[in-house]
Amino acid sequence: MSNSLALSALLLFSCAIMPVAAQNPDTLLPEQSAAKGRQILAQLINGLGGPGYAGVRESLCQGRRAQFGHDGGLIGYIEFNDFRRFPDKARIEFIGRGRNTILQALIGVDGLDFASGGIVITLYDGDRAWSYDRSGVNELPVTSAGEFQEQSKRNIDNLLRLRLREPGMDIRFGGSDIVDLKQVDWVELTDSEQRKFRLAIDRSTHFLVRAVVSTKDPEYQQINEDTTIYTNYQLRDTVWTPLQVSREHNGRRAAQFFYETCRYNPGFPDALFTHDSLQKRFSETGDKHKKK
Repeated sequence: MSNSLALSALLLFSCAIMPVAAQNPDTLLPEQSAAKGRQILAQLINGLGGPGYAGVRESLCQGRRAQFGHDGGLIGYIEFNDFRRFPDKARIEFIGRGRNTILQALIGVDGLDFASGGIVITLYDGDRAWSYDRSGVNELPVTSAGEFQEQSKRNIDNLLRLRLREPGMDIRFGGSDIVDLKQVDWVELTDSEQRKFRLAIDRSTHFLVRAVVSTKDPEYQQINEDTTIYTNYQLRDTVWTPLQVSREHNGRRAAQFFYETCRYNPGFPDALFTHDSLQKRFSETGDKHKKK
C-alpha cells in the first residue's frame, strides 16, 4: 500500500474514534488522549485537502519575505522562488531589485555577491548544500546543511505527511483554547529525539492556526521555542494554503512570508536539486555578469 493510501486509511479510522466534544486533557487516560489527538490531526489533514494534501511530495511557492532584526525592527524585503521536494531537498532562489542587504541575515553566510541585485540560490540535498551567486557555485558550510536537516525534521508539513507513524512519536490531546480569536484544539507531539510540537487547530475550519516547536539548544542548554502563525488560507491546486505565514523565535518576531502563488506536485526534473544544475546555470550566465 502506498504512503498516501495508508495515510488516508489512517485518517478515516481516526475520524471514527470519538466525537468532537470538548474534554479536559487531564481527565483522559493516556490511550484516550492519544486517540483524541490523532482524531484532531486527522481532521486537520482532511481540512487541508485530505489525500490532496497528504499526497504532496513537491511544491513551488513564490512571494516576498520580510526579515526582522534582533530588536524586532524590519530589515527589509526580498522576493523568492521556493522549490521543495519533501522531505529534504530544497532550492531557494532569492531575487533582488537593486542594492539589497537582507541576504546575509537570511542565509547567515558571508561573501555572497548580492549588492547590485540579481539572483542568489541556496540548494540543499540531504546533508549537502551549495550556493550560487555572481562569483560562482560554492559549497555551503557543514553547519548550513546541518541546520537545514534539523529544519526538515521540525517542518510541520513533513510531520503531518510523513512522520506521524514514526516509532517513538508520542501524540496527546492538549486541551481547548482561544487563539487569535479562534476556538482551537491543541495537539501535542513529541518525537523520539525529544522535539516537542504543539499544534493549534481551528475547531470550525480544521485549519492550522499556530505551530510551536520546542527544542533544546545543545550549546547553551536552554529551550528554544519557534512559533509559526498561519493566516489567509486559499485553495491552491488540491491544498488549502496559508498565503501569509509569520515566524517568531523565543517570542521575538523573526520573519514574515507573503505567498503570491503555490503549486503542488509540478513534477520537477531530478536535476533541479543537484550541484550540476547550479554549475550549468553559472556557465550560461556567469560570463555575462562579469562583462557588465
